[in-house]
Amino acid sequence: MLAGENRREANHFNLNHAYSMSSESLTEALVEQLQDLLDAETQLVKALPKMADAAKNDKLRAGFTDHLAETKGHVDRLEQAFRLLDRPAKKKTCAAMKGLVKEGSEVISEQDPSFTRDSLLIGAAQRVEHYEMAAYGTARALAEVLERDDVADLLQETLEEEGAADKKLNIVAMDVNPAALEEADEAA
Repeated sequence: MLAGENRREANHFNLNHAYSMSSESLTEALVEQLQDLLDAETQLVKALPKMADAAKNDKLRAGFTDHLAETKGHVDRLEQAFRLLDRPAKKKTCAAMKGLVKEGSEVISEQDPSFTRDSLLIGAAQRVEHYEMAAYGTARALAEVLERDDVADLLQETLEEEGAADKKLNIVAMDVNPAALEEADEAA
């Protein structure tokens, strides 16, 4: 009987050890996601003013300006998440955002100011929003499985704002795209 009890205790220890190792690796995965997001949001803080300056449509320009203020809040929330996890708020280069920002910069440099350029800027911005929604959703899911509701709630708040930004871009596109078509027809 003693041998069986020792075996159960050993198995219990191994399961707890395995869980703790998984928990540690998932926490590291969450931290890496947050580092990636911090870099992504920091890149956007630099890119959004350029996009706002390039926009012809007043609503689009205002949307980029408003989202800049939100994005600075996203950086603050990420820094808060790092504090909650007792980790330094370090950035890890987000290659995906680098590429998305580059695409937006190319639209600005390769297109003359026009509603067509605005349409392309909307597309570039929506690709950014979709990337962010996927990244925040992943990080939130990791925080939830780790039972870090404090961190998950912060990430959920930002996720909702990113979704709202995407919807606002859709609404602006309903004005910009017909204007781009009319502009193109007049030029033809």
